[in-house]
Amino acid sequence: MTAVTLESLLTCPACGHVERETMPENACQWFYECRHCHAMLRPKAGDCCVFCSYGSVPCPPVQHERSQRCCGP
Repeated sequence: MTAVTLESLLTCPACGHVERETMPENACQWFYECRHCHAMLRPKAGDCCVFCSYGSVPCPPVQHERSQRCCGP
């Protein structure tokens, strides 16, 4: 089983500010307020959370799901 990454670098699409955040291990985060410009980030269409949309790595539930998929044909 692959280790799950719990930290992600969130990049604000409004101002470009980057902030290191710890992700919840068993839930998706639907909202995040940029600490620099105070824009309210929401997931892009088709993404489950702000980490999947604006983070350097997807959220832990998605990481776990991906690690469970079969890699063979």
